[in-house]
Amino acid sequence: MPVTARRSGKYIRRRPMSKTVIEGIRKKISLLNYIVTFVVFVLLFLIVRFLYYEWNFIPNTSIVAMLSIIAFLSIIGLYLSNKVSKQASNEIADYSSKLNNMLNLTLDIREEKFGDILLEKILGHALAITDAQAGSIMLLNKDRLVFAYVKGIESKGLLGVSMPKTQGIAGWVVQKGESLIVNDAKQDDRFNPEIDRLTGYETRSVLCVPLKLSRGVIGVTELLNKNSNSFTQRDAEVITYFADQAAIAIDRTNFCADQKNFEIHLTDILLNAIDRSIEKRGHSKRVAKYSLIIADAMNMSEDEKKRLYTACLLHDIGFIHISLQDIKSRDDYKRHSQLAYEMLRPINFYTDIAPIVLHHHERCDGTGYPSGLKGQEIPMESRIIAIAEAFDVMVSKESYKCTGKLIYGDTTPLIFEFQDAIEELRKNAGTQFDPLLIDFFIKNITPEHVQ
Repeated sequence: MPVTARRSGKYIRRRPMSKTVIEGIRKKISLLNYIVTFVVFVLLFLIVRFLYYEWNFIPNTSIVAMLSIIAFLSIIGLYLSNKVSKQASNEIADYSSKLNNMLNLTLDIREEKFGDILLEKILGHALAITDAQAGSIMLLNKDRLVFAYVKGIESKGLLGVSMPKTQGIAGWVVQKGESLIVNDAKQDDRFNPEIDRLTGYETRSVLCVPLKLSRGVIGVTELLNKNSNSFTQRDAEVITYFADQAAIAIDRTNFCADQKNFEIHLTDILLNAIDRSIEKRGHSKRVAKYSLIIADAMNMSEDEKKRLYTACLLHDIGFIHISLQDIKSRDDYKRHSQLAYEMLRPINFYTDIAPIVLHHHERCDGTGYPSGLKGQEIPMESRIIAIAEAFDVMVSKESYKCTGKLIYGDTTPLIFEFQDAIEELRKNAGTQFDPLLIDFFIKNITPEHVQ
């Protein structure tokens, strides 16, 4: 692998991780072939020469010398070929082990969803691979490199610190997009001593690799002070490959975080739009609160509870397209679940909750809407929301029985006492509601939850 010296440092052009190792193995195998070929040709030459002469004319001393030479060359050839073969086999085995280890590390970071934990894993693995004492991950933010994670150095006051993307060894790596080894940092004029003065850490050697995507460099991983000897080209090669995978993982995690942030803001916008109706103010959040009581009792996973919670918040989003004052019949009112489904389904991060919202007015006996589903045909989350919504309608002073008020002109909410609402739910278990979920709810709801 070609390396260009530059002052006290060396920069390494990005090449496939296996290039140097494979070339080294090939050279050793070629050397073994040369040795064996040489021995064979020498033996053939001696044998031919031996046969050329008549045995009777060859002195005994010459015969002994010839046989000794043949035996010596054979032994040396076999020894050297065996030694080189073992070295090649050991390197292949070692390299295979490193590849398997690298694969496991890559899978580990690719499965991580949380940005801070991902950075911790990336830097921890990088330090272990290179046997470095300390290191940092710096990410680009416009024209500056920001310390995003630090390990082995006093991080207090360093995290969040930024510097120009053209400054220091890290800046050089960002500009060139190439890995850099500096085994005598203080003698390299690219080294920035300000960070050492800030942390009190003494940097002796540095291996810095870019975190690189197809669109360009997004940051660097900087490893400091190898415990044994100096950083090598092999260290740089392995870490460069790992950094490529780490950059992909960081980019994916950032994308997911941005998407999550967008989802949260969009949910808030839609929820505020629902709450603009005085009759629906706070209803969705109360339904979410009551639904999570059932979810906790069922030991739902965090992902399942998150999906349920979002569905609760948006289960009445269809009313954005319906003016409550214009509802003249039950069919007008029933349209809201279908409208909500059609609003949510095209949005990627709402696709999985759209069916939950669509079916939250189904009944276990099949008389609900819009599809007349029965029992287990109804999504579990929809059955939960049906219980939570009915309970909120009965006990909340800020809610009401919508069909009664809007269709029959009753402007007075029908308020139940807590225990009366519980009895009403119990009475409708098996017909309107899932009896098992009703049991979970009744056993875990308390008057304090209604406050």
